[in-house]
Amino acid sequence: MSLFIKKPLEQLMAQAAGDSSKSLKRTLGPGNLIALGIGAIIGAGLFVRTAEAAAEAAGPAVVLSFVVAAIGCAFAGLCYAEFASMIPIAGSAYTYAYATMGEFLAWIIGWALVLEYALASATVSIAWSEYLNNLLGGAIPYQWCHSPFEVSAEGVNGIINLPALGILFFLTLLLIKGTQESAIVNAVIVFIKVAIVLIFIVIGWQFINPVNHTPFFIPEGTPGHDSFREWGIGGVFGGAAIVFFAFIGFDAVSTAAQEAKNPKRDMPIGILGSLFFCTILYVLFSYVLTGVAPWQEFGVAGKEASVAYAIQNYMPGYEWLATLITVAILAGFSSVILVMLMGQSRVFYSMSNDGLIPKVFSELHPKFRTPYKSNMILFVFVGLFSGFVPGSLAGDLTSFGTLFAFVLVCAGVWVMRVKNPEAKRPFATPLVPLVPILGMLVCGALILSLDPFTQLVAMGWMLAGLVIYFAYSKGHSYLRNAK
Repeated sequence: MSLFIKKPLEQLMAQAAGDSSKSLKRTLGPGNLIALGIGAIIGAGLFVRTAEAAAEAAGPAVVLSFVVAAIGCAFAGLCYAEFASMIPIAGSAYTYAYATMGEFLAWIIGWALVLEYALASATVSIAWSEYLNNLLGGAIPYQWCHSPFEVSAEGVNGIINLPALGILFFLTLLLIKGTQESAIVNAVIVFIKVAIVLIFIVIGWQFINPVNHTPFFIPEGTPGHDSFREWGIGGVFGGAAIVFFAFIGFDAVSTAAQEAKNPKRDMPIGILGSLFFCTILYVLFSYVLTGVAPWQEFGVAGKEASVAYAIQNYMPGYEWLATLITVAILAGFSSVILVMLMGQSRVFYSMSNDGLIPKVFSELHPKFRTPYKSNMILFVFVGLFSGFVPGSLAGDLTSFGTLFAFVLVCAGVWVMRVKNPEAKRPFATPLVPLVPILGMLVCGALILSLDPFTQLVAMGWMLAGLVIYFAYSKGHSYLRNAK
């Protein structure tokens, strides 16, 4: 039987219509979905990538870099919105690929999403631990907040990263308790971090020095900026490649489609609304940051501490705001982990319902109707990584998984328009096939721009996925066994 056997659209729609005790609860409205998107998008990327892009490529024109990156994300976002309104089922890009390009590619993308969601959760939890210890002034002993593969400058060996495991455990319990409860906590976290970002924008606006925005583009011949991607208009696009990853996460909204009250209306609002809101916030933030401090200093001051550096050196009397920024980063990390863990468990839920992975991943809690066993297994898997492996090993694997998903979703919209032109589309991606093609080109180019080591590891991961598919998933597929 063909590797590219497709799950009928009618079967997916029938599955979406079901709302019994055997399915996920529909508890999320458009506000919850927008908050989920913002929760996944605004992490440390806002505080780290802005200064990095300004120092390495764009200068004050990093403002335009965010606009370019947002346009690139919008291509994929528009395609996600069409699918999410058409096929309101948990599983996101995996489910869409199953309906448009067949089981084999659906498995490939489901396996790639593990890189985005599970590894992102582990990597971010490790960073969460580092920032917490910084906030506490290094009160946590080195050996209890680092992996066994790390050694301090004083020769102390790490044992286990307990804070990383702690935040993962707490958020896993929250997800098991219920999607609505998780969404409420996420909304509170989103409010805190957005409020702190807005405080920085409002206060920082008073300290903007117009000299720092002149010239707006990095001039040709600037020392250390020899490549075309490091000055002028080219620098804007070079900066866009850097800040693009600060937008990653909006696709996690689509994994909650089966828990949306009115997915045909609310999913496009959640996906595109969160993208639009975050773009405005990013543009304002980058304008203020590069106006408060000279962009040249961000390459020297330490990218992670760039915002605190700008506040402490150029905003006298507001040193307390630097501490609030650290709180905002911790809040941002927490909501990113929450949404990523939820997204991964929902992808596993759909794959399990199709027979491609064991049934345990789709078993729901009798009271909370959440995939609690999947959440617990995911905690063990992610926890092993975050507790015992350095975060640096993840590299850009998360970005690979995300971009790969974007490419296939864009292709899927195009395929569905050709194969099922009569299908009802509550939200239709405009300018098809132009928008999907542009989405594939932008995301494909960014995959090629990843470093060779990341590409090699990603290839190894995908090969491992192929072994699992042919050894287990292909023979257990419900769709194949029903034929």
